[in-house]
Amino acid sequence: MARSVVIDCLPESVSRYRRGYAVVAIDVVRATTTAITAAATGRRCFVVPTVSAAFDLAGRHENPLLLGEQAGIMPSGFDLNNSPAAVAELGEIERPAILLSSSGTRLCHEALQCDAAFLACLRNFTSAAVFLDRGFQNVAVIGAGSHGEFREEDEMCCAWIAERLADFGYRPRGETTRSIIEKWKTAPADAWLRGNSAAYLRNSGQIADLNFIRNHIDDLQAVFRLRNGEVVMESRAAIPASRTTGLESVA
Repeated sequence: MARSVVIDCLPESVSRYRRGYAVVAIDVVRATTTAITAAATGRRCFVVPTVSAAFDLAGRHENPLLLGEQAGIMPSGFDLNNSPAAVAELGEIERPAILLSSSGTRLCHEALQCDAAFLACLRNFTSAAVFLDRGFQNVAVIGAGSHGEFREEDEMCCAWIAERLADFGYRPRGETTRSIIEKWKTAPADAWLRGNSAAYLRNSGQIADLNFIRNHIDDLQAVFRLRNGEVVMESRAAIPASRTTGLESVA
């Protein structure tokens, strides 16, 4: 039976892939980059869909770190914005992170209802594809989107994962998936810097996050799975040695 990969967008689309798919949630700017960066440092990281869910979960953990934004604004009572650069600089990894964002963590929350759910960003797109090739018949790579828009950086990351899966023998499902792969397959890693998300980071003075994302391209040989709301880093041994060529940083 032929294996397939499909690219989609927005949290609402996840319901199409509840059964029979491994779903990969992508929000490059910034939720999945923040979550993956937190988990890669050894910090426990949980994703939540709402402010109330964040505070409810915080009450069940000792000294948690509340991270996030809603409509670009850090909620009252939170410790840090949704910032991979800030998370990377934190000490005290014993404090669990609880992450909220406008669309990315909602996408992750929806993905938890699927048979298998993963996170990816520009830091680990090759490792994600290599791991998925090992054991999943159908893969849905879904961008978080913003205001109904499939953002450039998410489209690019989805395309790069789907392209690698196509190289491994997966059949791109539908013309939209094929056209997105074609659009981005030869794009440079900084192509997204011309888009709206990069403009937002510049205009809001969040240059540290823009620089962090563009300077951390495929630098993690690791896979990040969602389990009961937590972002869990798989052992590197889970990535087959026969497919690890080219996983080094290209930043």
